[in-house]
Amino acid sequence: MSAKTATARPDTSKPPKKGSLHHVVQVHYLFTLPILIMYLVFFIVPMFMGIFYSFTDWSGLSSQFNFVGFDNYGKIFQDDDFINALLFNLKYTVALVIGTLVVSLILALLMNQKIPFRTGFRSIFFFPAVLSGITVGLIWNELFLKVVPVFGQTLGIDILSKSMLGNATTAFWAVLIVNLWQGCATPTVLLIAGLQSVPKDLYEAATIDGANAWQRFKAITVPFLLPIINIVIITTTKAGLTIFDYIKALTDGGPNKATRAVGLLIYNDAMQGGKFSYAVAESMILFILVAIVSFFTIKGTSNKEAGDA
Repeated sequence: MSAKTATARPDTSKPPKKGSLHHVVQVHYLFTLPILIMYLVFFIVPMFMGIFYSFTDWSGLSSQFNFVGFDNYGKIFQDDDFINALLFNLKYTVALVIGTLVVSLILALLMNQKIPFRTGFRSIFFFPAVLSGITVGLIWNELFLKVVPVFGQTLGIDILSKSMLGNATTAFWAVLIVNLWQGCATPTVLLIAGLQSVPKDLYEAATIDGANAWQRFKAITVPFLLPIINIVIITTTKAGLTIFDYIKALTDGGPNKATRAVGLLIYNDAMQGGKFSYAVAESMILFILVAIVSFFTIKGTSNKEAGDA
């Protein structure tokens, strides 16, 4: 018998040109340059300039300044106005996070039901998100001054008979209501999307096993919504700590400094008080606070999500 010998076919494929892959990677990096340049110019450079000027006595109106070291930071922690504004930010942030979660979740559960004009209702609830905070604040300012008192007097509700913005106690809640009216739009849409991703089979199986509505919500709905809830907590925490536009448009920090936030205090010191370097030092402290709170919030929500996985 004659043995068959297999002959290997010569490899006719062309080897990749030397450096071609490296060239492609370099081209990909070039597409990121515009964003990197903008990030560098509008964030990194101003941040380091702010750090530099926070150690000076620059007024922002002249080219003359002197280095004062940590004097600005020392004065800030002895400034009662800054401490009170910081406490307001913290209290407001807690109320905003809780309010946003509760209101957004209730709206999402309601609009996830099979009701007439469901799509139209979702569009209406999302509409405030396309407006700026200053615009929303000015609109509600007119409502609180001219419309709400009329309803309060007609219905005999004393707390609404006068402008809520003119009372130190109710002004806090007035600002929070306006913020929730606009700030719940995006979280509601996200939560609706999360609710629609839950498999219906799980609800049916739980119902067959005898689980009531609360047990189904706690054991099925919440775990599926947890990643979205974590995002809402993180973004709302940042929004509460950096609140400015609603305060400026509604109360301008009043009455009697009851709603003066750190952002408004920084604005007044820089633009009206002529203390630019002092305001920059205040903004650096706020930046560090936001970074620390955000870090622990992300870490805490990530651990919770991993534990429930």
